[in-house]
Amino acid sequence: MRILLALIFVVALSANAGAVEIAGVSIDPTVTVNNQQLKLNGSGIRKKFFVKVYIGSLYAAKKLSSGSEALKDPGAKLIRMNFLHSKVDKEKIIEAFSEGFANNSPGLAGSSEAKKFLALFTADFVRGDVVDLLLGADGSVSAKHNGRQLGTVTSPRLASGVLAIYLGDKPADDGLKKGMLGKD
Repeated sequence: MRILLALIFVVALSANAGAVEIAGVSIDPTVTVNNQQLKLNGSGIRKKFFVKVYIGSLYAAKKLSSGSEALKDPGAKLIRMNFLHSKVDKEKIIEAFSEGFANNSPGLAGSSEAKKFLALFTADFVRGDVVDLLLGADGSVSAKHNGRQLGTVTSPRLASGVLAIYLGDKPADDGLKKGMLGKD
């Protein structure tokens, strides 16, 4: 019986091996998207005026050490947002994405593909929500909210612009950028 309990304990520990915990949220060390395994590149907390809004995590097939390296990498990437704040209005999210496009990809701001992307967000986000942005190697951008598909926009320019919001020269949050690049 003791051997069985010890074995169960070891298996339980190994199941969580590699998991990272940030602000009480367990961050998966790997995710599988479209039959491809992506590894956690890094995570950080998006803050706005000292308020912890969400944990942002970047997943990629290979380690990405800089924003420019990530923007040049043609492979699929996943940006996961685990919301920490009690409520974030959809208008605030749309405003933040719009500002990020204007700061990092001015030619994309206001474009038809940016408008299609912003139109995917029709609900507020609350503590515990998970939003996934899959940036496909084919230039597609797919959004999910708590596992529910919101839609897909195929535009390599948009995929690069979304990534630049987090890892570009003028990121939404410098600390989040460092965390997503594994440099916190």
